[in-house]
Amino acid sequence: MARVYMETLIQRCVTFSHIKELHSHFLTAGHLQSSFLRSRLLDRCAVSPFGDLSFAVRIFRRTPKPLTNDWNAIIRGYAASSQPSLAFSWYRSMLSSSLCRVDALTCSFTLKACARALCSSATAQLHAQINRRGLFADALLCTTLLDAYSKNGDLISAHKLFDEMPVRDVASWNALIAGLASGNRAHEALELYKRMELEGVQRNEVTVVAALGACSHLGAIQEGENIHGYVKVLNLDQNVFVSNATIDMYTKCGFVDKAFQVFDQFTSKKSIVTWNTMIMGFAVHGEARKALEIFQKLEHNSIKPDDVSYLAALTACRHAGLVEYGTSIFNSMACNGVEPNMKHYGCVVDLLGRAGKLREAHDIICSMSTVPDPILWQSLLGASEIHKDVEMAEIASKKLIELGVNNDGDFVLLSNIYAAQGRWKDVGRVRDDMETKQVKKIPGLSYIEAEGTIHKFYNSDKSHQQWRKIYEKIDEIRFKIREDGYVAQTGLVLHDIGEEEKENALCYHSEKLAVAYGLMWVEGAGEETPVRVIKNLRICGDCHVVFKHISKIYKREIIVRDRVRFHRFKDGYCSCKDYW
Repeated sequence: MARVYMETLIQRCVTFSHIKELHSHFLTAGHLQSSFLRSRLLDRCAVSPFGDLSFAVRIFRRTPKPLTNDWNAIIRGYAASSQPSLAFSWYRSMLSSSLCRVDALTCSFTLKACARALCSSATAQLHAQINRRGLFADALLCTTLLDAYSKNGDLISAHKLFDEMPVRDVASWNALIAGLASGNRAHEALELYKRMELEGVQRNEVTVVAALGACSHLGAIQEGENIHGYVKVLNLDQNVFVSNATIDMYTKCGFVDKAFQVFDQFTSKKSIVTWNTMIMGFAVHGEARKALEIFQKLEHNSIKPDDVSYLAALTACRHAGLVEYGTSIFNSMACNGVEPNMKHYGCVVDLLGRAGKLREAHDIICSMSTVPDPILWQSLLGASEIHKDVEMAEIASKKLIELGVNNDGDFVLLSNIYAAQGRWKDVGRVRDDMETKQVKKIPGLSYIEAEGTIHKFYNSDKSHQQWRKIYEKIDEIRFKIREDGYVAQTGLVLHDIGEEEKENALCYHSEKLAVAYGLMWVEGAGEETPVRVIKNLRICGDCHVVFKHISKIYKREIIVRDRVRFHRFKDGYCSCKDYW
């Protein structure tokens, strides 16, 4: 009874002063000799929000013969602290102690630290220890190990461990699906999700959130809608995390109206993430008015906008060219207790730059009290290309070089500006700089989902099994759009070659190949079926012009998600209103 009473006293500690008082009492009464009570007190002190890890360490160091539970309390405390890597240092010290034995909890707490500290080598060492100590049969521990591998990005080891696990529960599946979804292996994540369904494993809210994230990355609307249907069957549509993921999925798949339906039908209390996801969704789709309406509704719902809310609102202004409104929002941030960060500055610089206010954008960068992030100079460089301002482009490029940035896109932008002026010697110099600094250009990649399969295309790609038909479709498109008044944007080609060669170089960009394939596929899919394409870089200027013509001639909506935003082409117009 006495031990139960003492443990109750420990659990009732709700402030650090309570812990100190109880420690003094235990010390005086000799209760700290009880390993059970001592470890409970250590755990309360090391892990609770009001505890003090340094005080817990002092108690530990005054313990003559600390046992396994004592070590576990400290390791657990560091695993949850701002210095999770120290948990592994304590684990190594524990291994060298002859008075205690590492158990499954020790390994579990240390693995959680490895996951937070992104320490892959330590995770592998823990894996070896788990095998050596015969703990591999512990399903919960194996799931924690799998989660650590996944969060460290070691997806090969994670998958191998998953396949070797004698027992897998839903948490094991979730850990690997989430790891694959966030590790640029979204397609594999969805395959694993389907396998989970086939094997009859009950999926939960964590599963569907991870799978929806994979759909968002791939733009896999068909699979996303299937998952949303399953969400409704399980009555998870009022779960805030699931709804947030569903809104994000529809937005990134190009269906912002469906995203808003989910947002509007969510009757439970919306989190700030819910609001922010919807605001950003409308923003990247060029629906600035709707985005800003929801931003204004935040206050009416007694929710204080955070830094992401302001970023979403600024993004809406940036994509719509709302200079005065955007600068007003930016200036109001500090008054509302939100300190602007580099992303906010980046939005404003881009907003001003795209509006032709390059000098104002430059002055904002120079007025900052901290060293500007390269993204600000990159935004200015991008705006300089739009307005063909060679002087400002050279200033931005010089700053990027001083910051040691070797981004291929920056060199390409500067090269674009020189090429537009016919300064081919300068274009050559930029290319020489790229070779000297071993800067590799990221290849353009576009992909499209058709009948549940993702089809990828690179520039001038001939790897697709239907490439000949796709190229024939390109020729058909070229003929029709010329009749409609299309003029090739040959100024975008960064080579000193003839006009005909330049036009041919533009024909087979990855996004054009993807759209051509999409047109072939949707011919029998109904008039309302749009062609949806995702590109890893920004859409090419010539492709932008071509898609406007295609949407008019073929009477087919084309939705392109590039690195920055969505472009919805319909009846010869784009939702961006050519402001991108």
